[in-house]
Amino acid sequence: MVNWKDYAPFTGLLIFGNIENLILASQGATAHVNPVILGALSVIMVIIWLLIGTYGTKMAIKYADYIEIIGGVAIIILGIEAMLDAVGII
Repeated sequence: MVNWKDYAPFTGLLIFGNIENLILASQGATAHVNPVILGALSVIMVIIWLLIGTYGTKMAIKYADYIEIIGGVAIIILGIEAMLDAVGII
């Protein structure tokens, strides 16, 4: 049985990780990637992250604060990169 309280420290990463997935998908769309391949890869990555999150939470819970900070910084950097690429700056 899943105890949802175990996932509480990772709530920010879950929310912003999903937003980042949308940003990366839009970046692929602006690069004219085949939408079927892009959609399939996106679904595969969501399933992989779901499995990692489900089974890795118990091991990683003691590092939740560090994971949250590193993940947040990575999401911000990738989001900025995607936006700059979308407007043609990069």
